[in-house]
Amino acid sequence: MGIRVAKFGGSSLADASQFRKVKEIVLADPRRVYVVPSAPGKRNSSDIKITDMLYQCYALAEREQSYDEVFDRIAQRYMEIVQDLNLDFDIHGLLDEVRKGIGRAKSPDYSASRGEYINGVILANYLGWDFIDAKDVIKFDRQGNFAAEWTNEVLGEELAKHQHAVIPGFYGSFPNGEVRTFSRGGSDISGAVVARAARADLYENWTDVSGFLMADPRIVENPRSIEQLTYRELRELSYMGATVLHEDAIFPVHKAGIPTNIRNTNDPSHPGTMIVAQPSEVSYRHPITGIAGHKDFTLISVEKAMMNAELGFGRRVLQALEDFGVSFEHLPSGIDSMCVVVADKELKQRKDQIIERIRETCQPDSIEASSGLALIATVGYGMVRTRGTAARLFQALYEANVNVRMIDQGSSELNIIVGVDVADFEIALRAIYNAFVNV
Repeated sequence: MGIRVAKFGGSSLADASQFRKVKEIVLADPRRVYVVPSAPGKRNSSDIKITDMLYQCYALAEREQSYDEVFDRIAQRYMEIVQDLNLDFDIHGLLDEVRKGIGRAKSPDYSASRGEYINGVILANYLGWDFIDAKDVIKFDRQGNFAAEWTNEVLGEELAKHQHAVIPGFYGSFPNGEVRTFSRGGSDISGAVVARAARADLYENWTDVSGFLMADPRIVENPRSIEQLTYRELRELSYMGATVLHEDAIFPVHKAGIPTNIRNTNDPSHPGTMIVAQPSEVSYRHPITGIAGHKDFTLISVEKAMMNAELGFGRRVLQALEDFGVSFEHLPSGIDSMCVVVADKELKQRKDQIIERIRETCQPDSIEASSGLALIATVGYGMVRTRGTAARLFQALYEANVNVRMIDQGSSELNIIVGVDVADFEIALRAIYNAFVNV
């Protein structure tokens, strides 16, 4: 029998009714032997996440102010869950331990991690499973970097001792035992790390959506679901704004060759989206797998005659960005021109300084920075098998009266990225979707 690791997000464990759904899902398949929970999320749009309230507690403790009022609200949420589930364990003692610990540690990582910790203890009691504190098995080095191989060894040895276990997500510890958290959304990473250490056959990531959609439903009406995509396609779509799965959660399971299944706790019969290492025939039902995009970029265009013959020209352009701590997104180029796409949030107040540095070090014939750019990535392994994909895409934009300001296609032909005016972003995204899907 294979092993499955199931990670449940905050919306999946927001209250007692959601806990019941999780228990039913977990016990429905005996292969689900390890569970990774997040802290309780929002119960409704006006609710506050437990993690956000824990950060409030830390901020008050840091200023030597009372955080009892905020923590009382946190405690009430957990006590309601325990009471509604008719659990018989000392939740009051656990909450008192955490309340005091926040004041002693005065650490944002310790405070924030307690949401997953308490939820993990509750879920372990509800399932009747063992509890493994992530602090003991998820390791970071002294600089705060995740120690993947050390963790894999320690965690693998510990999991082997437990037939069933709950391991809270989001946190681990420094070598000295002090709690260290991943970035927000890091429970996805924890789940993938546990799946790798357990040598699972499948990593299930349960959330409140039925997998990935081919486009943003806020822009495209009723976009189709993605049945299957590869880790490379996921990386491209996540980078361009698809937010179902934490980007860093790709790597542990991808490295181990473990497929990931995105599922919906509120619709467990839906197969969701399967993320695999290599594409299969299901990937080619459409030439494209998905479309995603971001707004607010600046295009810096540098032109100089005989640029291609000038040794180190491109390096000096990029050095100007590095000197001011700015990273670039894309680098479309021609024989005598070089364009650098930079996110506006990266440029901030440094645009004029960067342009002046490029002018000093490269002496271009012209240099221009134009903002108001949006990027749209059309992604899919099926594109390489389908003739006329690019023509179809640009015809759709032409017919929608959208001007293309930039084109960038990787040599792998996995994606085509176009830059359009921010005002045309949604029109362009819908036009591309309709050209490939609604035909």
